Amino acid sequence: MTKHGKFQPGLRWGPFTLRVPGIHLRITPSQHIQGGLMLLGTCGAVTPLVMHYFEVSFEIAWTVSLVMLFWVLAQTVLFGDPYAAGGITAGLPLTIVFLNTLTPGEEAIEGMIAIFLVVIALFLFFGITKLGEAFNNMFPTTLKAGVIMGAAIAAFQSELDRLQEMPITLVTAWITVLILMFSIPFSKLPDSKLKIAAGANALLFAFAGAGIIGWLTGELTYDLSWGIFVPPIGETISTLSIWAVGFPSWDVILSVLPIGIMIYILAFSDLIVANTLLKDADKARSDERIDINPTRSHYILSLRNIAQLLTGGPLLWIHGPIWTGVQIFLIERYKKGRRVMDSIYSGPMNFYILAIPLGLFLPVIGIITPLFPVGLSVTLLLTGFACAYVSMGMVSSNISRGLVLIIGMLTATLGAAWGMGIGIVLYFLLVGLREDKQATNEVLSDTEEAI
Repeated sequence: MTKHGKFQPGLRWGPFTLRVPGIHLRITPSQHIQGGLMLLGTCGAVTPLVMHYFEVSFEIAWTVSLVMLFWVLAQTVLFGDPYAAGGITAGLPLTIVFLNTLTPGEEAIEGMIAIFLVVIALFLFFGITKLGEAFNNMFPTTLKAGVIMGAAIAAFQSELDRLQEMPITLVTAWITVLILMFSIPFSKLPDSKLKIAAGANALLFAFAGAGIIGWLTGELTYDLSWGIFVPPIGETISTLSIWAVGFPSWDVILSVLPIGIMIYILAFSDLIVANTLLKDADKARSDERIDINPTRSHYILSLRNIAQLLTGGPLLWIHGPIWTGVQIFLIERYKKGRRVMDSIYSGPMNFYILAIPLGLFLPVIGIITPLFPVGLSVTLLLTGFACAYVSMGMVSSNISRGLVLIIGMLTATLGAAWGMGIGIVLYFLLVGLREDKQATNEVLSDTEEAI
């Protein structure tokens, strides 16, 4: 166990640290089931989209999700970053907008691989040069807010279209998760055990409530069977991996450069938020030092995405530094002391470690599969809601707010290139060369991270 004020022990390899569950990280079974089911429900939510855009079977799409879960867990266990890893969720609506312009199948796979390669190159370049902060600061706050607003609008658009398929189920999930996570009246209720449990497990409560209501209304049906799912790894690699599909043409890579830049900006913002949360946690406990290293995180993100392409093929979203909701939940547990969470690294490990084993049981798949649309809908709803209020909080003038909305609409409807191109022109015409520094979002301005 960790000595006073020391880093958690592990096996160093290069800039990374391997921490073995049960040896370097204390195993806490109470977190396994909850975390595994939540991870499967959320990560697996993109499985129908993989099937649609890449024209593959459920078995291949589910295998891609399981491969993703392995590399998500690897961020903590294999590479030694303290974050609760996830995908760059805010980038998902933008990639969906892009994929809607392509023919499902080979063209869509090639396009998604190209996005991966662009983002990987950006992670590597800014990790090696340590110019990530300078690049991030080069973009005016209004333009960055417009990018985030584009993700919000694209997310809301996709969910309004999906609402007609199962209105009662989705509205139930939406109301549940918004009340538990954002309701001011709910937050003012006395802190009972039920309220604390519901707030800490908002996603789980939303899935469970929607699953029951959907079954009662007939919008959801469950087909349970017994057995073990055997992932078709070979078929998945031969269908989707870069080994089989090949390197995209330079024309395709250049065409996705704007969306790749937008996704990197979103990922960098996630890193800033994550490091802010971890610094706060580091102050709360003196028995462990948290090793925050943004340069290492850039290398890890590039390696996770490279590994995804080589072992399972592209996802509909890019591997990112944090799953924000889980990160907040685990840090609040960490602050309560060693008896609740031994180390900052044991939290993500215990929360994620059972996801893949659970995902191999056919009864679990039978329960979760009908909830995929709910998981995707809740994920995009929360993404849209959070992106909307964050983007508006980043600017202070009415001109900037209007410009943020214009950039967001152009990005969501015409794509990243139009949003970024027209946004830059309008920014210089409407705002000028010097932006009001008070427009910077308070959270981001207080937590600039030197990379």
